[in-house]
Amino acid sequence: MGVTSLLPRIVLDMACHQGRVMPSQPEQGKLSPELLEALRGIKTIRQYAKGALLFQQGSAVTGVYLVESGEVRILLPTGPRQHQLLEVAGPGTILGLSESMTGEDYRVTAEAGDQTSAAFIPRQNFLEFLRTHGDFCVQVLRLLSDDLHGLYRKFRSICAHPGRPRHRDLDEQLN
Repeated sequence: MGVTSLLPRIVLDMACHQGRVMPSQPEQGKLSPELLEALRGIKTIRQYAKGALLFQQGSAVTGVYLVESGEVRILLPTGPRQHQLLEVAGPGTILGLSESMTGEDYRVTAEAGDQTSAAFIPRQNFLEFLRTHGDFCVQVLRLLSDDLHGLYRKFRSICAHPGRPRHRDLDEQLN
C-alpha cells in the first residue's frame, strides 16, 4: 500500500519553495487554511452591522479585510444613491487586495450584508508579511488572477445581454 493511499483526503502539492511544501490550493477566491493561520498574529477582528461600510470607493486604502462570517456586498456606485451589485463575498474571502498591493484608492464599496465579522490587516503589515513569507506570494498572485478572470466573465455576460438594465436592486447579483 502506497503513501498516497494512506492519505486519501490530503492533497499533496509537489511545488516547493526553499525546501518547504507550498500551501494547498484553496477554493477559488478564498485563502488557504495555511495562509489564514499564518495571518492570525497580524489581524484584528471587527464586527459590522448590516449596512455598515468596511470601505468606500475613492477612499484611501488602509488594508485588507478577511471575511470571517456573514457576507459583504461589493458595490460599484453608479450615481447618487445608486449602486451596481458586483458580488456577495462570504467567509474566507479577502477584500481590498489589489488596492493594498498597488496603494491606490479603493475601487469599490464593501458593505456588510448582514451581521458580519471581518479581520482587518493594515496595508503595511500585510506587505511586510508577504516580504517575509514569500511562499504565500504565489497564492496572492493567484487570488489577483482569479479576480481578473471573474471580471472577464462578468464583462462577457454583460456584452451577451445588451438589453439588460444597467441598475439593479442591491439584493440582485450580476451573473
